[in-house]
Amino acid sequence: MSDRVLVAKVGLDGHDRGVKVVARILRDAGFEVIYTGLFQTPEKVAAAAIDEDVDAVGLSMLSGAHMTLAPLVVTKLREMGADIPVVVGGIIPGRDATKLRDAGVAGVLTPGATADEVVACVRDVITASRG
Repeated sequence: MSDRVLVAKVGLDGHDRGVKVVARILRDAGFEVIYTGLFQTPEKVAAAAIDEDVDAVGLSMLSGAHMTLAPLVVTKLREMGADIPVVVGGIIPGRDATKLRDAGVAGVLTPGATADEVVACVRDVITASRG
C-alpha cells in the first residue's frame, strides 16, 4: 500500500505549475497523490485531507501568505482531530522556516529543492508521524 499525500494551493495564489511538478514527482516516487486545485481554504484542505485519509499534506505557497495560511491548515487539522503532518514548499524565506516549524509545520522546502529532497522530506515526515 502506498502512502497518500494531498497537495494543495491555499489562498489566492494562482500559480500552479510548481505544485503540479511536485505532484508528479511524488507520484513517480510511488505516492498516491490527491491534488485539490487552486484557491483552497485551510478548512477545505483539512477536510479533504481527513476525507481522503492521507498520510501527509503538502502546501505550495508562492503568495507570501505562508506565515498565515500554513499554520491555519495545521490548526484546522488538529481542531478536526487529525494529526496529519503538513509540509510547506515554495517561496519561503529562511527566517520563516523555524517559525513555521514552531507553528506545527512538519517540513519546509525552499526554492531549488531537488526531486530527491522533496521525496525524502515527505517520507521523513510521514515516518516521524507514525512514531
